[in-house]
Amino acid sequence: MVMLSSTNPATPVADPAAADAVAGLPDFSSESYKDAYSRINAIVIEGEQEAHDNYIAIGTLIPEQAEELARLARMELKHKKGFTACANNLGVTADMPFAKEFFAPLHTNFQTALAAGKVTTCLLIQAILIEAFAISAYHIYIPVADPFARKITEGVVKDEYTHLNYGQEWLKANLENVREELMEANRQNLPLVRRMLDQVAADAAVLHMEQEDLMADFLSSYQESLMEIGLSSREIARMAAAALAA
Repeated sequence: MVMLSSTNPATPVADPAAADAVAGLPDFSSESYKDAYSRINAIVIEGEQEAHDNYIAIGTLIPEQAEELARLARMELKHKKGFTACANNLGVTADMPFAKEFFAPLHTNFQTALAAGKVTTCLLIQAILIEAFAISAYHIYIPVADPFARKITEGVVKDEYTHLNYGQEWLKANLENVREELMEANRQNLPLVRRMLDQVAADAAVLHMEQEDLMADFLSSYQESLMEIGLSSREIARMAAAALAA
């Protein structure tokens, strides 16, 4: 019997890009990938900065929770540093002006609610909508991420559930007093998230993240949160429909 040596010089050396293609991964070194990544990465960096600022701001509305909210905020800055390192690892410059424009509608609505002292609206925007949006995006991204970014993102997504849980628990404890504001805040802000997903669909597809998967995962995470808060199936269905009707 003839034994084939694994060190046979005739054995071709694997091409990393070809191996990724076989595995269903994008070519992380391509210009098209880096171009799309510059915007996707900027969105997550800006999103983590917005989250930090929002949690600090919510602490001014719930002073007895300010210390806990500051702790959550610090976690978001750690995430921002991690995602900045992901861009540096690929030699990509994040398109921050695009990201600021991307978040502008939600940012404006949050600031308006903050000025009016609307804790429920601020928590829905940051601790439920944005966190559910982030979790869904990270879920879809992790299987197709480069190894460095995958490790960073896996750590981040665990933390995001802590933030989501904070919003759920506060709203659950106060549901009978905030139900009407919660419904109105959903009506105003859920359609914005749908438009954000539409806006980023083309770039996400380059990263092998399909829009339908993103939307399905987001709605699933969002609806689970509303259920945990204590809303009925009928209320949740009506709230979810707001994203399609607007």
